[in-house]
Amino acid sequence: MDHLPPLLEQPLLLLLSLAANVLSAMAGGGAGLLQLPALIFLGLPLSMALATHKIATVALGLGATLKHAREGHTAWGFSLLMLAAGLPGVVVGANTILSVPPALAEVSLGVLTIGLGVYSYFKKQLGQQYQPCHRDLQGYLLGALGLFALGVLNGSLTSGTGLFVTVWLITWFGYDFKRATAYTMILVGLFWNGTGALALALQTEVKWSWLPALLLGSLLGGYAGAYLAIKYSNPLIKRVFEVVTVAAGVALIVQHI
Repeated sequence: MDHLPPLLEQPLLLLLSLAANVLSAMAGGGAGLLQLPALIFLGLPLSMALATHKIATVALGLGATLKHAREGHTAWGFSLLMLAAGLPGVVVGANTILSVPPALAEVSLGVLTIGLGVYSYFKKQLGQQYQPCHRDLQGYLLGALGLFALGVLNGSLTSGTGLFVTVWLITWFGYDFKRATAYTMILVGLFWNGTGALALALQTEVKWSWLPALLLGSLLGGYAGAYLAIKYSNPLIKRVFEVVTVAAGVALIVQHI
């Protein structure tokens, strides 16, 4: 973007960030669908794009939290479980990604992400009803193990990993899309991403001059997307989730072809 007039640089980044984060906050993840590949396309090396994008997504979590926190869709006890299980995984993932060639991992993640969308499409009742399950000790331990694994994925690959957390909360713990999206946006968007952002920023360079627009777009997009997710029904959120997952998966695969 060095060839663009300075007056156009920040508005373009703002629009990019806003579009990516509205969809992400509605679907329960996937901000990297547009934002991360776009940062790379606009000239940032992968490591700098990862760190810059991860810092910007913290504002997505903050924006969504400002809206979701007032709706009562989250409980402190389960939130602490997500933090205790996921944050160590995020640190592990963030400290290994910069030394691992990402191509195979991202293509594999793309295939799995498309699979999420296809699975949701054919599983008509997925996330439509709140039906708590696996709430005994064994269920929580296995659920926490799954969250740790997803934390590793979140810390190492930023595109679409929140979508996996949303589906895990639905399929294992029995949340509906509204509740699962709320947990993902608050705990993953704010705390997991914040931890990953710090870990990456300590290891690689950040494009600080791009962050004002990216942060503002993430904050506004997170709030707007959370508002839409709360206002509309689970079936609409499910459709947005399916579109975002398939698009995110295709984007991950195409960038390596």
